[in-house]
Amino acid sequence: MTDPQLFLTERVQQALAAAFGPEFSDADPLIRPSQFADYQANVAMSLGKRLRRAPREVAQEIADRLTGTDSPGAAKVSGPGFPGTVEVSGPGFLNITLDDAWIAERSTEILADPRAGVAAAGSPQTVVIDYSAPNAAKEMHVGHLRTTIVGDALARVHEHIGNRVIRQNHLGDWGTPFGMLIEHLLDIGEEAAVAQLEAGEGNEYYQAARAKFDSDPEFNKRARARVVTLQAEEPETMRLWHIFMNATVSYFNKVYTRLGITLTDEDIAGESMYNPMLAQVCDELQERGIAVVSDGALCVFPPGFTGREDQPLPFMIRKSDGGYGYATTDMATIRYRVQDLKADRIIYVIGATQALHMSMLFASARMAGWLPEHVRAEHVQIGSVLGSDGKMFKTRSGKSIKLVELLDEADDRAAAVIADREYDDAARTEIAHAVGMGAVKYADLSVSHDSEYVFDFDRMLALTGNTGPYLQYATARIRSIFRKGGIDPARATGPIVLGHPAERALALRLLGFGAAVAEMAEDSAPHRLAAFLFDTASAFTAFYENCPVLKADVDEEVRVSRLALCALTLRVLETGLDLLGVPVPERM
Repeated sequence: MTDPQLFLTERVQQALAAAFGPEFSDADPLIRPSQFADYQANVAMSLGKRLRRAPREVAQEIADRLTGTDSPGAAKVSGPGFPGTVEVSGPGFLNITLDDAWIAERSTEILADPRAGVAAAGSPQTVVIDYSAPNAAKEMHVGHLRTTIVGDALARVHEHIGNRVIRQNHLGDWGTPFGMLIEHLLDIGEEAAVAQLEAGEGNEYYQAARAKFDSDPEFNKRARARVVTLQAEEPETMRLWHIFMNATVSYFNKVYTRLGITLTDEDIAGESMYNPMLAQVCDELQERGIAVVSDGALCVFPPGFTGREDQPLPFMIRKSDGGYGYATTDMATIRYRVQDLKADRIIYVIGATQALHMSMLFASARMAGWLPEHVRAEHVQIGSVLGSDGKMFKTRSGKSIKLVELLDEADDRAAAVIADREYDDAARTEIAHAVGMGAVKYADLSVSHDSEYVFDFDRMLALTGNTGPYLQYATARIRSIFRKGGIDPARATGPIVLGHPAERALALRLLGFGAAVAEMAEDSAPHRLAAFLFDTASAFTAFYENCPVLKADVDEEVRVSRLALCALTLRVLETGLDLLGVPVPERM
């Protein structure tokens, strides 16, 4: 076991069982990194009350069992079988410091491991991830940025640990607006409509159609009639709908390609896909008494949801006019993902404003038996992107910022950041794009997905601090070491030995990579992996500044070890950034 936190958790639990009985073997040792040692275990503080003993006394007994000593008065102890020292401090904290030799040996082990310490899932699951989901009738804007980036990072990490990932791009591609959109396509001609949609001018297209719908009675009549033929899936209407959708998806794919998003056309599972299932969903829920008619609408009333005056809150499955809404489609979606896709876990990467809707969806689906207890469903809530004024990020005129314009500006600003580098135009363009996209994506992923953050290009593109370019620069710096030495990083196999404190700090940090990846997958928390990678890059910077690698006066054993540490750091940073979807240029 290479991860120090997991190793210590197992050892402390064994000590708890030996000291207080097997019923304590699964207690959480509460092991955390510490400024006073490598790690601190705080379990004695919580066990004191349960055992009716002073926490410091409990801590000392754990320390004695952990290290194999029978000297209850010893403040600092170590013993055979435990690779380090344990010190009881304060009211009952356990400060644990690992031996350098243990850290070095584990570091050498993960250097030889192609997965760098990342464990594969013991029992692979089918994980369905619903993300991105732009509206086909509208332009992709900055609001789609976070759901797309976070969802893609989660898909990448679950695939890396061996789960079967099914991406679901739930496009808004059906409904009454498509009547006017198809009629507008006929008015301007198929060729002109395709050109406009593929160019990403969906907003302009929609607004023109809407203006005619509101002002031209004849167009309004045609649009309403077109909705009827669309719902009936009349062949010519479906042909026109496919033209519209193909052009729109072509534009989405251009954005996904620029951002390095792994969604493909095969992952599209839009609202239209579930349209044939909606009547059956309503009929089944009503026949089983799970949905009832209330004020003319068919509703589910999941327990625990109340509105004004504590009245039960309805989850509307069918409107009073017989139409369907988001709830209908979402119920059909969750049933399909469990029954047809055989999902073990369903992750919805959707705005935080939809929290109530998602909670009611999960509760209603469980009532229907469509979401059994063994299937884990979760809403990964996405916070808003704000401007420098602390309000929703928009243009000065108050309009939503087109995503493609944002990406253009990221490329341009990144090019300015590397303007003094001596590269040819092609290399400069490639590096600028990697830096620009990496900056935008990492800025998003480095904050908790449910929190808001301020979109600030100057901060995002900084070469210092917790930014994508800082991490990219760290990998480029490591590659430059190997280029200067004429060495292939794959041939730097160690062994690793530790002497300088900066070497030790870096090696200890690298041992936590597997746990950081596992935590991201378990908790759907990309920001925790991002934090680990930033800490790793910071530890490498301290190592780089204090520990020469290629200088002539460096001892050969030390040189071999430091090259191995560089190689392991490079692999961890590149793998971790790839899991986040952040590109890594060879040079900066």
